[in-house]
Amino acid sequence: MFSDHTYLSGITKSLSDHFHKVAKEVDAVFFKNENDKSALDIGSNDGTQLKHFQKLGYRVLGVESSTTIARIANDAGVETINAFFNFPLAKEINQTFKVINASGVFFHLEELHSVTRGIKELLDLNGVFVVQFLYMKRIVENLAFDQIYHEHLLYYNLNTIDVLLNRHGLSMFDAYVSPIHGGSVIGFVTHAGRRPPTERLIKLRQREIEDESNEFSTYQVFSKKIAEKKRITLDYLNAQKAKKKTIYGFGAPVKGNTMLNYFETGTQYFDCLVEKNELRRGLYSPGRHIPIAIEKELKQLPDIYFVLAWNFKKEILKNNQHLLDKGIEFYFPVDPVETDE
Repeated sequence: MFSDHTYLSGITKSLSDHFHKVAKEVDAVFFKNENDKSALDIGSNDGTQLKHFQKLGYRVLGVESSTTIARIANDAGVETINAFFNFPLAKEINQTFKVINASGVFFHLEELHSVTRGIKELLDLNGVFVVQFLYMKRIVENLAFDQIYHEHLLYYNLNTIDVLLNRHGLSMFDAYVSPIHGGSVIGFVTHAGRRPPTERLIKLRQREIEDESNEFSTYQVFSKKIAEKKRITLDYLNAQKAKKKTIYGFGAPVKGNTMLNYFETGTQYFDCLVEKNELRRGLYSPGRHIPIAIEKELKQLPDIYFVLAWNFKKEILKNNQHLLDKGIEFYFPVDPVETDE
C-alpha cells in the first residue's frame, strides 16, 4: 500500500508550519549548543520535516516507502532511502542520530516491534525520538470517527504507547497535544532511565485516567454518538438537495472515505471532490466513486463545500474568504475542539 501513494506532506501550509515549529522546539530545548547535529525521519514523505531540520544545521536522512515520493525528496536535496524502516534496515544504516522523528507513522505499522527496535538501535544515548500521532482521546472528543480507516492498524493514547515503548527500553519523558490533524500528541522519548517525566506529561496521563479514555464504556458511547452524527448529517444533506443546492466535497483525504461510505453518500449528493494535489488527478473516491476535480480547473463553483479535509479548518477558511464573501457555505462535518491540553 505504501510503496505507491499520493499523500504529500508539503502541500498544506499548516502542516509545514507545524513541522517547522517542532524542529525549532526540538533544537532549542535539546540540541542548541551541539556541534554534530543529525536527524532521521521515518516515513519522511517529501522531506518537509527534514528540510526544517536542515535549515537548523542538521545532517539529515529520510526513509520513505513510496518510490515516487522518495524521488521527489531526493530531487529536493533531502537524502532519502526508498525502503520500509525496520530493525534490519536500522542495522544497515548503522549510525546514531540525535533526533529521530516519526510523524503519522506509528498507527500504520505492521512490523511494529521491529520498527521500535530499529529506533532504539539508532537513537543516540542522549538523543530524542519525536513521535507524532493522532491522539485517540481527541478522536473520541471530536467525534472524528473518519480518522479510523483501513491503513490505521493501531490507535494510541499515552497509556497504550507507553506499553510499546517500555517493552523496547524506551521511555516517553514529555508530551503535549498539538491542534494539528484535530489533535495529535507530540511525544518526546529517550532511552529508559535517561530523563524523568515532566509535570505536563504527568498531568496528561492523569487526565486520561479521569476521563476514562482507556475504558471500554467510553468507546460504547462513542459508537452511539457516531450513529447520531450520521442521522444529523444526512438530514442536513437531504435538506440542501431539496433546495436544489450543488454540493462539492472539499478535499479528498483518505479519512474522507470512511465518512462518505459510512454515511452512504455518493454522487446523489456530491458532484465532485475538489483537490489541490495533482497526484489525485483523474481518480475517484473508493466505494462511492465520486470524481476528483483539481481546484484551479473548476468551471463553476458550488453552493456548499462539504469539508472532508476538516483538520485544516483554519487554513481552509483563511484561504477561501473570497468564497465565503460570495455566500458559498463551508460545512464541517467534524468541527475539532481545541483545549488547553
